[in-house]
Amino acid sequence: MRALKRSNIANNVVVAHDGREALDYLFCQGAYESRDGCDQPTVVFLDLKLPKINGVDVLRRIREHEATRLLPVVVLTSSLEESDLVSSYGLGANSYIRKPVDFDQFLEAVHQLGLYWLLLNEAPPPAK
Repeated sequence: MRALKRSNIANNVVVAHDGREALDYLFCQGAYESRDGCDQPTVVFLDLKLPKINGVDVLRRIREHEATRLLPVVVLTSSLEESDLVSSYGLGANSYIRKPVDFDQFLEAVHQLGLYWLLLNEAPPPAK
């Protein structure tokens, strides 16, 4: 969140603390059942190392459902595992970014991601 704020990303940011919460938010379940499902995020930044339900399984579920199938998903992770890279792209990730360890490099990466995915990228129309 600090990196996004320092990059002057003004978009509303929703943080899910685990994979279950992320899926509940996206599919308007549990604590988010009253959320308007037509109001989907512009992009999902997805860590693979999530508690409860890991990021690969979250991505799989996002791609299985018509309403979220085209939702841009950027895997943003510290994983160095080639299998994570391959499975993420195999499941339809739009991008795979390894988080820089250095905080200043991380700030720059978040800044660039925000510029591209939130300002430059043309998102698909909402599912009908």
